[in-house]
Amino acid sequence: MLILHKYNSARRLFSLIAILSMVSFLPINSAFAGANGPAGFADLAESVKDIVVNISTTQVLKENPMQPFVGPNSPFREFFGDDFFKKFFNDHPQSQMKTHALGSGFIIDQDGSILTNNHVVEKASEIKIKTAAGKEYDAKVVGRDPKTDIALIKITTDAKLPKAAKLGNSDAIRVGDWVIAVGNPFGLGNTVTAGIISAKGRIIGAGPYDDFLQTDAAINPGNSGGPLFNMDGEVVGINTAIVAQGQGIGFATPISIAKEILAQLKTGKVVRGWLGIMIQDITPDLAESFGISETTGVIIADVMPDSPAEKAGIKRGDIVKSLNGKPIENAHMLSRLVAALGPETTATLEIIRDGKPQSIKVTIGTMPEEAGEKKKGGEKGESAWGITAQNVTPELAQKYGLDDNETGVVITELKPGTPASEARLRPGDVIKEVNRQKVHNLREYRQVLQKMKKEETLLLLVKRGGNTFYIAIKPSRE
Repeated sequence: MLILHKYNSARRLFSLIAILSMVSFLPINSAFAGANGPAGFADLAESVKDIVVNISTTQVLKENPMQPFVGPNSPFREFFGDDFFKKFFNDHPQSQMKTHALGSGFIIDQDGSILTNNHVVEKASEIKIKTAAGKEYDAKVVGRDPKTDIALIKITTDAKLPKAAKLGNSDAIRVGDWVIAVGNPFGLGNTVTAGIISAKGRIIGAGPYDDFLQTDAAINPGNSGGPLFNMDGEVVGINTAIVAQGQGIGFATPISIAKEILAQLKTGKVVRGWLGIMIQDITPDLAESFGISETTGVIIADVMPDSPAEKAGIKRGDIVKSLNGKPIENAHMLSRLVAALGPETTATLEIIRDGKPQSIKVTIGTMPEEAGEKKKGGEKGESAWGITAQNVTPELAQKYGLDDNETGVVITELKPGTPASEARLRPGDVIKEVNRQKVHNLREYRQVLQKMKKEETLLLLVKRGGNTFYIAIKPSRE
């Protein structure tokens, strides 16, 4: 009835029939065999289900019952002052309470090693895993890496485990490829969702080495740490984050990043490579000023004294085009590639200096805050102040009500009891200057902190809403 009503002439009806007849005989690519994707995911889901485990953790919290009134962000502090609270409330007895959380993971060997997210297990006092067959085991943390949010845990007892996961090549996966996520959303266990790779190389402000796969396969709380499979049943990502106010926007850490640090995780410690340079992306204006035609590569903005870069002869104004033969697209990429190199290894940088290409060999150093000892000259790292800061991404700008073009670094977390929390800083504050030096991003912010002496006071220029003000923070006496 509808077709006849729409095409009320015989000519139009016969034309439509002819077109449909032609279309029905067109060859169909197997990749588009179904109207909405593959014929089904049942065989794939069945083949990988035993690889995935549910993780439940227990954390013991020590709480002060007066915390809402005496905490670092208490409105009463501004009225009474810090000395009053230290005198009368610091010795208030603390109570203990247990909290429970859920996550996911996947088996990578028959010895009971399991990959998951760091945030699933980092504060856990007890870890239990449950297999698809319903068997439960205790587990312990072997190694954690907060900067990539990856952790390796291991079953502490003898266990007869199913086959281990096949770790695929996340670099080879393409935007538009089908994937499935398997995990433990909201404690429901062994849940399968399907989607595609929506984008690659996403930077969401989760850490300094962001390089996420974006997918529209449904990911929910409890999926964290679970695997993202390609159509060959290989793990290509570790499901990590979602955009809470979005739909079909999930993020997975590429499995290539996990493979880079897996051997170090097994030793219990991840140590990263370091050059000791400040770098920035090449804008069209900078490219014109430096007499180059392309905006790929990065500019060396500064070289730290006595650093591996300085010893190798790298200079301010050099343009890095490749590292060990791999073309460098931007500053974020160079930082991640250098960090992935082992300390004391030799790397080759292809640079442009004064318009001429050069090749420089450099011995990679150890990133100072991970050297396992005090920095030379008694310098203090970012963590010593109790501040967790990130670059201002669109997601963080929306979360904290910041301008999209805001420069500086935004405070995302303050550790209680540290100098920064006592100075009444807040998450969402934007640090514009450190010790009278402007900082445009996280790299510059950390460079200034690393140069500080042990007893030096930290002077911050902070923007909060429409106001800017200075805060001086004295170092901890510990």
